[in-house]
Amino acid sequence: MKALRLALLVCVAAMSGGALAQPKSDWEIKLDEREWQEGEVKLPEFPTPENLIEFEANLTSSFRFYVDSQSIDVGGGVVRYTLVGRSGSGSENVSFNGLRCKTGEHKLYANGRATDKAWVRVRESPWKVIEAKAYTRQHLVLLRDFFCPGAVPIMTRAEGVEALRKGFHPYAISNHPPTR
Repeated sequence: MKALRLALLVCVAAMSGGALAQPKSDWEIKLDEREWQEGEVKLPEFPTPENLIEFEANLTSSFRFYVDSQSIDVGGGVVRYTLVGRSGSGSENVSFNGLRCKTGEHKLYANGRATDKAWVRVRESPWKVIEAKAYTRQHLVLLRDFFCPGAVPIMTRAEGVEALRKGFHPYAISNHPPTR
């Protein structure tokens, strides 16, 4: 009788443990996403050349891309950063962006004005899933290879800076240094 009770108890424990490990349904995932709220975002200082770290984003583009090491901010499942895109002729695009690691989304917070080194906030900028398109390649590379390896956000600014300096994050799926 004791053996039967013990076997029954083990079966019940195993079944309840399995119930706890069940994956979330689509409805539960959507509910989790609805509950997520982004806090207020503070814009960083305008980037300076000595703080820019270049990374390889697109081998077919004439643009070179840089992240301002001082602007990297991690919190609430979001990694924020200043991105500088420089054309072959030397013109620059400066923007302050965010990556939501869990959902693979990107958001633009502000554009930089080089004339007076000031930010202009973007009024309406929803979170958008990053697609593998040429014009969003730099954000996809930052998400996958530097700031959100395995869809998990980096823990600190220093971790992001180290990954950029190495050319990849050690936990990135494609964890290999780019060939130049």
